[in-house]
Formats: sequence, structure tokens, C-alpha cells
Amino acid sequence: MISIGIDLGGTNIKVAIVDQKIGFLSSTSFPTNADLGKEHIFDSIAKKVKELIKEHDVKPIGVGMGLPGMVSLDRRTVKNPPNLPGWKVENVADEIEKRLDLPCVIDNDANLAALGSARFGVGEHIDSFIMITLGTGVGGGIIFKNKIYRGTTGSAAELGHVIINYHGPLSNSNTRGGVEAYLGQRFLSRFAADTIRQNTDNSLYKEFHTDFDKLEPVDLSKAADEGNELAIDILKKTGEKLGYAIVNYIHVLDIRKIVVSGGVAKAGKWILDPARDTAKKYLMPPFLEDFEIIYESLGNEAALLGAASLAFEELS
Repeated sequence: MISIGIDLGGTNIKVAIVDQKIGFLSSTSFPTNADLGKEHIFDSIAKKVKELIKEHDVKPIGVGMGLPGMVSLDRRTVKNPPNLPGWKVENVADEIEKRLDLPCVIDNDANLAALGSARFGVGEHIDSFIMITLGTGVGGGIIFKNKIYRGTTGSAAELGHVIINYHGPLSNSNTRGGVEAYLGQRFLSRFAADTIRQNTDNSLYKEFHTDFDKLEPVDLSKAADEGNELAIDILKKTGEKLGYAIVNYIHVLDIRKIVVSGGVAKAGKWILDPARDTAKKYLMPPFLEDFEIIYESLGNEAALLGAASLAFEELS
């Protein structure tokens, strides 16, 4: 069985032909050009899908699409997606269907990253898990009994907006101290820059003091690998915040498997070890049974595979 997976982001759009058993048959990526408006985005997606179908001579059962924002329970409409100017309440499924003459279903991109992990990644043999995506922001998806848990309206698992310190820093949440304010890439980089400025004798200061905008989490993990104690401490504090967030998630949901993905998660042990230690310290003892933090290496491909998987499961 073949489907089309689409991952619509504010910067790039990824499109793939996916076989339900094999995975990717073909994939491509192109700029979103969000400033050109939603009609341009829908038209460019349709053009690229038609090109792929013709090139590979396949007959997909339909289209699954992931995108930022809160998606309706019927998986057709998105509300106020971030990084897509001019979008308000949009029936994305209708727009794709009328351009491609194929059925379409949509969901939040982090939900679909969780589904992609469940079908093609480290979550394949886990019945229930919480996925935390640590990218530019922080997203989340919950797999419960092998299906996406979506809440009462389809908007569950906004894990990045759970508050862990209401006196904390600002992010894209409506209040201070949301998880994203500590673990989103841009916010982690901001915290790191502020800390490094106070340590002018550190090699990271010498490397980035003329332009801290170039500092990214990968630079911190590289420095930590080289034994830079300041980088290790910055990542440790970040990991501890992740651990506090995980405690909240597990205490509410009683799901003990945590799958972590995204660019910030590539810091590996420097973030995940303190997260694990913090969670073990503060979880109520009964919740420690079967507790595990697992890294998902699929990265951005997880959401694309999840989008195609959504089509298999909802349209076949």
C-alpha cells in the first residue's frame, strides 16, 4: 500500500511517497515561501505531489499531512498555525483534495512525529509512550494503546506549554516558565549566551562573543564532548528542566516510556542523563516501574513517516 506524506513547516515543505511496509520510496523538500500566502503553498504542494506520482508511476490511497497548530478532531481544519502568516482557521484537507483529487487527512506535526516513531522507529514495539520533540520549539505527541491520543477536540499534547516555573523566562507560551522557554533551541541558545557572557575566559566566549546569534545547541554538545565544564553545566541545567517536565507528564498520564527527538536532543547524554536522574529523583516511587527515556534518531523524518502512516490508517 502506498500513500503520500507531507510535512508542512514554516521554512520548508517535505513530500514523500511511502510504502506501508518498506518506508520511503522517494522524498523531496522545497522552500515554503510562507510570505507568498496560503494559496501559493497549496498550489506548490499539489504540483510537487503530482510530479512525484508521475515520476514513480504509483497510485497512492491518499495524502496525510502534518503541520504546526491545533487540528480539529475530524483531521481537516487547523487553527492559527505558527510561522504561517495569514493563516487563521483553514480547511487544509479540502484545499489539498480539490487540487489532487485524492482524500486527505491532517494532524499536528508533533503528533505525527510520535506516530512515525510508533510505526517506523524506536516506538514500534511500545504500546504507549510520550514523545517530546526538542526543536526550534518544544512539541509533543502521546501514543496511547498504539494510537495518537488527541483529547476532546484534537488539541492534546501541547507539552511545550506546560509551566514548570511561572517566574521563569518568556517563550511562545502565554505565561513565563513554560517547558519551551528552557528546551526550545532558540531559548536554550539565549540562556547559554547569557551564561557564557559571564565567563569571558571560557573558549565558548572567545568563539562566539562577537556574534552570539551563531551559537546553537550543537556547539554546546561539541564543547561538552571536549570537556568544557561550562557547556556541560549549561546542558545539565537544561536536562534537569526536561526531567521536571517529564515528572509532570508521567504523573498526569501514567505513561512511563518517554521518547525524545529533535535537534536539541542530539546533545545526547549531556541532556538525557540529567533528565533521567531528575525524573528518578522526583517521580513518586510507583511510577518508576518501567520508566525509560529513549532517543529517537529518525529526526524530521518521523513526522513525514507519521503523515503517511496517518493516511494508511484513516483512508485505507
